[in-house]
Amino acid sequence: MRFILAILLIVLFIYSLALVLLNGTPVTVDLGFNHIVPEMRVGLLVLITLALGVVVGLLLGVQLFRVFQNNWEIKRLRKEIERLRKEQIQFAQSAAAEAAASVRHEKTVLDIQPESERNSPL
Repeated sequence: MRFILAILLIVLFIYSLALVLLNGTPVTVDLGFNHIVPEMRVGLLVLITLALGVVVGLLLGVQLFRVFQNNWEIKRLRKEIERLRKEQIQFAQSAAAEAAASVRHEKTVLDIQPESERNSPL
């Protein structure tokens, strides 16, 4: 994989160099606010604008993907919280039902036993 990437980078560099050399016509560049570079070759200008466009596009893409990824994670966590709340409610209801049944059972057992057995020390 690294070998293919290295070959691709070399081919891209050679193509960029050929683009700059073949398009050597100088053009005036006016950025509107400053004349940093009064003239530049067309090929170099195309490469610089392409590189800037790729960098800005990647930065915006990564930022937007991060926003979408955070939204997806928030939705997933909310569903998980809702599921855990339902489990907690079910567990509390079953525990309450068991406690109520236990109290009923104890009350029934106390009603069945005679008074003398309840007061006996054994």
